[in-house]
Amino acid sequence: MSRDVAIVGVAESDLGITNKSVFQLQTQAIHRALNDAGVSLSDVDGFATAGVSRLSVSQMTEYLGIIPTWISSTMEGGASFEFFVEAAVDAIRAGRCEVVVVSYGSNQRSAATRRIGGLVEDHTPLAQFEGPYGPLWPLTAYALSATRYLHETDATPETLAEVAVAAREWALLNPAAYRYGSGPLTQETISQSPVISSPLRAVDSCLVVDGGGAIVLTTMDRAADLDAAAIPVLGAGSAVTHVSAAQMSDLTFPTGAATSGQRAMAEAGVTHGDIDVVEVYDSFTITVLLTLEALGFCERGEAHALIANGAIRPGGSFPLNTNGGGLSYCHPGMYGLLLIVEAVRQLRGTAGDRQVPDASTALVHGTGGVFSSHGTVVLGGPQ
Repeated sequence: MSRDVAIVGVAESDLGITNKSVFQLQTQAIHRALNDAGVSLSDVDGFATAGVSRLSVSQMTEYLGIIPTWISSTMEGGASFEFFVEAAVDAIRAGRCEVVVVSYGSNQRSAATRRIGGLVEDHTPLAQFEGPYGPLWPLTAYALSATRYLHETDATPETLAEVAVAAREWALLNPAAYRYGSGPLTQETISQSPVISSPLRAVDSCLVVDGGGAIVLTTMDRAADLDAAAIPVLGAGSAVTHVSAAQMSDLTFPTGAATSGQRAMAEAGVTHGDIDVVEVYDSFTITVLLTLEALGFCERGEAHALIANGAIRPGGSFPLNTNGGGLSYCHPGMYGLLLIVEAVRQLRGTAGDRQVPDASTALVHGTGGVFSSHGTVVLGGPQ
């Protein structure tokens, strides 16, 4: 028990159009998360971040004025932060550190760019062999998967739209969501919206906004002395499979989520029926469908039945992406950390109008690249 690990603090930075730097957004989220946990910056001896520059951790720890004994700067896109949780748990259990901060921030909307710090990919096979054809990366690759999925299964464009409709309904319950005051989506309004890369429309695609977040992890023993509700990390798993869409063994199934999800659930000792809340990366609507299938919540090609009849909308039988997701809440370049923040709030019972009743177990899944990297984390109820 002394080396079991829990998340004891979570927070967002300001979201939307902030006109703040990446350093300001991260620092804001970090201090808010530390205050939530009831620990100070001087207590932090482990730190993980990505997306600032080639030296992301060095840049942020210098800015904060700390010298941690354990660090990680794994850069695997939106799944990086689930990877960080897995690594931080191992480090804490090994005694390498005791209080770990995982943070992220991006000012993509204010800076009018979708570039993420430190990414130089001009020399990669992706740039050499796919770039000359002018794909809208990563949209075009996800559109390929969506096209194939609609061809192979009973899913329809309306199935994709249901993911966006449900996300917007959750966002309307979340005052922090970028689309909070935008009003609901309907199948009719979606069918009239512009196609960006067939069959994906603008509403099938994630937001581009400023934002960030931070979480604090420590031992359960130390958590017992804090006022914040501690959310134990029950299990974690990760997988990487490819980089470019051309190297996918199958455009639709199974993604690496099948591997990471199985590992995380096995370590946690839970089954799908034990999961009360699911937070999965929704870079695009197709991402959600393929992830749910790979994680095993339904059979291949059956996600359309799983999400039918309002199941993933507020009050439905399958609570999914309860803050509005990357589609309607916030997507600051990489979204995986904010999935964890929302899961912790649901398990603490502090999610306000969007609270899922009696939530005691949550599964979080981050996706990076073009279904390239996958990180799954299972969290338990407060201790």
